[in-house]
Amino acid sequence: MTNEHEEQEKRSLSWSEFFIERAILVSGVSAIVLVVLIFLFLIKEGVPAFFKVPLSSLLATRWYPIENYFGLLPLVMGSMIVTLGAAVISLPLGLATAIFIAEIAPEWVRNILKPFVEVLAGIPSVVIGFIGMLAFAPAIRVALDIPTGLTAFTGMLLLAWMALPTVVSVAEDVLDTVPKTYRDAGLALGMTRWQVIWRIVLPAGRSGVLMALMLGVGRAIGETMTVMMVTGNAARVPAGLRDLFMPVRTMTATIAAEMGEVAQGSPHYHVLFAVGLTLFIITFIVNMAAASVVFRQIKRAERMLA
Repeated sequence: MTNEHEEQEKRSLSWSEFFIERAILVSGVSAIVLVVLIFLFLIKEGVPAFFKVPLSSLLATRWYPIENYFGLLPLVMGSMIVTLGAAVISLPLGLATAIFIAEIAPEWVRNILKPFVEVLAGIPSVVIGFIGMLAFAPAIRVALDIPTGLTAFTGMLLLAWMALPTVVSVAEDVLDTVPKTYRDAGLALGMTRWQVIWRIVLPAGRSGVLMALMLGVGRAIGETMTVMMVTGNAARVPAGLRDLFMPVRTMTATIAAEMGEVAQGSPHYHVLFAVGLTLFIITFIVNMAAASVVFRQIKRAERMLA
């Protein structure tokens, strides 16, 4: 009886493992197929823009569809300047916060800060944009004595706020997985606590920390509602640091603001899909670069362990 019972358990486990493995396989393949279908749809609707609209119009520095000016440069530059500015603010601050929570803060402080960070990550983007319009923009306008507070700088601050919880949460989890024996070994060799963090913990979790930073950038570059509400939506090419305090327009805000009113099949319609295709390609390149760096770090760590 015991042998029969064990055989039945093994068969049930094998069937359970079979269905779980197939479910994971289907989920992974479905995600890849979905991304490919989105890409093909963007190509189908976006590529006709390059045949219906003159190349000189697409390369212009003006976005004024009524007069057939579909310059993509102001939109790309607006997205890049807001995203890079948010990254410069959020990445160092997020990494420092993750180090504090994982390595320095007492246990009771960690128990307070970690749920607080998760709550920040769950705030809807439209709420953050509303706060930015009512609080950040007027304060920036008064403090800097500029005509309007709806500027690229305001968008940077709000996007940094949105990216910060992602960076902190992922980086803190990565640092927390570094074995305690690494820290004990460094302290035993006479290293200070900061030296242990800088020379042992961070290099050990380098790939995960880099992925956290890339996820934060991805969170910022794909945001729509917040930047549409606080950046002023003026399609212009930033010419210098002074233009950080002037309105800009991003690719996501342009699609959200104009897609609902454009005539289907018109040149304007296809150009908006071309904007979406451009954003998709930029995001794909950023993610691929991050994945390749992480892969190289993992391979290097494997060679060192071998």
